[in-house]
Amino acid sequence: MDIQKILTKLRIVELNEMQQHAAEAITGTDGDVVLLSPTGSGKTLAYLLPMMQLIDVSVDDVQALVVTPGRELALQSHQVLHSMGCGIRSSACYGGRAAMDEHRVINDVRPQIVFGTPGRLNDHLDKENISRYNIRYLIIDEFDKCLEMGFQTEMQRLIKNLPGLQRRILLSATNAEQIPQFVNMSKKGTLIDFLPEEEQAPERITLYEVHSPHKDKLETLRQLLLSFGDDSSIVFLNYRESVERVNSYLVEQGFTTSCFHGGLEQCQREDQLYRFSNGSATVLVATDLASRGLDIPNIQNIIHYHLPESEQGYIHRVGRTARWDATGRTFFILSNQEHIPDFVEGDVVPYTTIPSQFTEAPLPRMRTLYIGKGKKDKLSKGDIVGFLCKKGELTADEIGRIDVKDRYTYAAVKREKMQQVLRLTRGEKIKGIKTIIEEVH
Repeated sequence: MDIQKILTKLRIVELNEMQQHAAEAITGTDGDVVLLSPTGSGKTLAYLLPMMQLIDVSVDDVQALVVTPGRELALQSHQVLHSMGCGIRSSACYGGRAAMDEHRVINDVRPQIVFGTPGRLNDHLDKENISRYNIRYLIIDEFDKCLEMGFQTEMQRLIKNLPGLQRRILLSATNAEQIPQFVNMSKKGTLIDFLPEEEQAPERITLYEVHSPHKDKLETLRQLLLSFGDDSSIVFLNYRESVERVNSYLVEQGFTTSCFHGGLEQCQREDQLYRFSNGSATVLVATDLASRGLDIPNIQNIIHYHLPESEQGYIHRVGRTARWDATGRTFFILSNQEHIPDFVEGDVVPYTTIPSQFTEAPLPRMRTLYIGKGKKDKLSKGDIVGFLCKKGELTADEIGRIDVKDRYTYAAVKREKMQQVLRLTRGEKIKGIKTIIEEVH
């Protein structure tokens, strides 16, 4: 597969310097690789592109495992590989759904790369759902997180489960103090360090402080968000209960939000992230679970409703904005008893552009449609576009992002056209198949 064709398909002009170095190290040596690079710099593509040249597409067995600390990153990385259209088959495995269903997918797809969380990968290896004997490559994404307490035992058992392992590729946006011995990194390994020496956040990110006259910051948050118009923003909090409380308040105030934390079911989390990423919600209210591995473009504002608890946590939060070469802003909402954490570097300036009067909360540009059929029903993106144009009477520019899953499909449509689509498609068939069509809230 021509790499330039893949880049063109992904709408990328050329690889950045970090990705070029990573490709040279992974394909040009036979040793282990440690890649350190800031959040948003393109590390997923940095290892997937060279892995294309290492995977033998004529062999149906799993040849590489990609270990991630969370479900979202496993699923997202799997989707990135799929979008490359390089012919390598993959699947994603994670907790929160039946392992039996994943086993059926593995048998059906015959993946050459499997993305997954440590515990679920061990489960499939133990049950021999995945053959361990042809696995030559182990990629540990966000290895600093994967190797924290709680993952150590699972990671150690996983590595012992891979008798044919030849190479390890470790990636992180922060510089871990050390790599545990059980990872068995070779002495001839290559370190690729693109972490800035002093810069916590790119110069493209402007830092602001906003003072709340009350300990309860809800009203200040409301005013701040109103000043952004329909910009895309993430509000970070430290606790699940706080996320629910703030999200409920913003909904009452007329905002269209997505709510994201570890207490939600996996399907709920996917729904909420999808609505935010496709423009159906202007605000994502979340715990730090959303600060890692979620590659959502065009996020203009990061808001620290609760102050970050560590420097690494802060780095990951602000890394959600200014992805690639974009610009972004981060805001610290401070009560009278709070101050900017000592670990925050750079000039933090007062945000003085909050007007005294506001209109109503902005409405999002898009809404999300759920269609109860997917790839297993032989549906493609083209089928969905054709259906929405013909039956829903939409034009192509009124349709946004479409994701066709195995058993269902998400499609973004212009907000003002949603009711028209629901009315006109009620009871209609797609490719002769009757299905459920409803809005995702």
